[in-house]
Amino acid sequence: MRKLLYLLLVATFCSHPFQSFAQDEKPSPVNVKAEFRVDFQGDYVDGTTIEANTGFKGKYLNLILFGDISRSFSYSYRQRLNKAHKDQTFFDATDWVYLTYTTPNRQWALSAGKQVVGIGGYEYDRAPIDLYFCSEYWNNIACYQFGASLTYATKSGNDKLMFQACESPFRANAHGLYAYNLMWMGSYKWFSSLYSLNMMEYMPGEYIYYVTLGNEFRFGRKAKLQLDIMNRAAEGHSFLFEDFSVMGELSFGIGQKFGAFGKVTYDTNKSGVMADYCVMPGTDITRVGAGVEFYPLPKGDRSVRMHAAYSYTFGTNGNVEAPVLLDKQSFFTVGLTWKIDIVSLTKKIIK
Repeated sequence: MRKLLYLLLVATFCSHPFQSFAQDEKPSPVNVKAEFRVDFQGDYVDGTTIEANTGFKGKYLNLILFGDISRSFSYSYRQRLNKAHKDQTFFDATDWVYLTYTTPNRQWALSAGKQVVGIGGYEYDRAPIDLYFCSEYWNNIACYQFGASLTYATKSGNDKLMFQACESPFRANAHGLYAYNLMWMGSYKWFSSLYSLNMMEYMPGEYIYYVTLGNEFRFGRKAKLQLDIMNRAAEGHSFLFEDFSVMGELSFGIGQKFGAFGKVTYDTNKSGVMADYCVMPGTDITRVGAGVEFYPLPKGDRSVRMHAAYSYTFGTNGNVEAPVLLDKQSFFTVGLTWKIDIVSLTKKIIK
């Protein structure tokens, strides 16, 4: 039954599949964009330099293609050109590639391809190129998988509900593992949500369950608070508050050219059960930091961005083989990002 459901819904939904056209508006069949970010960074643990993570780093080089084939069909593709992949698995470096069919009333969408796994939370949802330091959970989740989704949007467009069946983020541990995700995306004047219920297979027939509450509170036009609360549980331990993460970021704009933020993440796993491969048992670790951004181009153009950020980490990481966050870890980064529109073509709508 599980495999049948998966095959029936071999589709993907990636962030925003709904687009509405005016009666005479023309879709754009071909759009090509490029993104690049380079940093100079330093990584230190109790005063000792981590050489492999210090110095100039080419962080991201992304190629993005997307367009509207007709009023009903659209596509999107993002390839990470700086990410290694095996010869037979080119898709390892593909973040997503999917085709979406949207009904004429714009309320239902069905997509197919590789997708972002439907897990709630704003740290998780944001593009990696726009993040400077993150939680232990974020650093260990394999968030792009092949799968399926069906999305319903209310007539107002304020709420979307998505059901998704996809490959499990933990499929590296065993073949034929799947995940099932239910997600609510809300958008209101001062509040938005990315909430999810997730059931993910981490070993054959064994599941870990998520409840994720992603909240964004907006204060005026230039300030916002993103607060994510994620609880994880598997068989053999209490459901609440043994394995969870909290991520919070307060950001605000200063004029048209500057922005600043402060961020805190906390990951803990006291379950004693080896089911969570993102935040290992024995973890209790906190990361705090802040940063600034500068956009040098005029008239609010944000195609070019400069940044500087610093974070400090303290606590215990239960991942003894490949930990990301470490006790007494200091990390700084300064860098430059630019995003370029390479091609944008339009044509008549195919009716």
